[in-house]
Amino acid sequence: MTRASASPTGVDAAILDYNGVLGLQPRLDQWQHLARTANWPEHDLSGFKDAVWSARPAYDAGQLSDMAYWAKVLGAHPGPRLLRQLRTADTDMWTTTDDRVLAVLDRAHDNGLPLFLLSNAPLHLSDVLDATDWCRRLMTRDFYSARLQTNKPDPASYRHALTATGARDPRRVLFVDDRADNCQAAQILGLRTLHYTGRIADLEAALLPIPG
Repeated sequence: MTRASASPTGVDAAILDYNGVLGLQPRLDQWQHLARTANWPEHDLSGFKDAVWSARPAYDAGQLSDMAYWAKVLGAHPGPRLLRQLRTADTDMWTTTDDRVLAVLDRAHDNGLPLFLLSNAPLHLSDVLDATDWCRRLMTRDFYSARLQTNKPDPASYRHALTATGARDPRRVLFVDDRADNCQAAQILGLRTLHYTGRIADLEAALLPIPG
């Protein structure tokens, strides 16, 4: 359910991306660890990233199993032990959160603002994020591409989350994402958007009442 129309921020619910908003981008050492785990040539981290990202949309959309995804990245099927190591290293890359963002969301939650997560993420990572303290504490509902079988910026992704907010007017729902194309797709559906670039003041202004 949404809040009353007298919301001091003009927003009755917020739909938030995970990576690049709540989640920090992977560090160089994390990429290097994943590449070493994959037995990728040490001098070709760029090539490794290209292989990871080229297969990622289908993986995030739930169209590839863990095994099929890593087989595409590596060009050969990993054994069960290596697959577990790769999945662990990959998941570790995407589970570091931004304490500043969580602090803002805690305040917004305490003010009664319903928060919804909408993330492009594979099944295993979805399960891990679901089990985190912050997700259980802050999110009214969470939506992941692998479960929806579609990635942002497909309009169907947004419609699932927007319907869950119960909002009658999409203009009173704020969508926050670090990618401009995802925000543009949300705007087409009528949502208010914040293209988040790491400026915590922008998030505070969008989600929190002005003191006074």
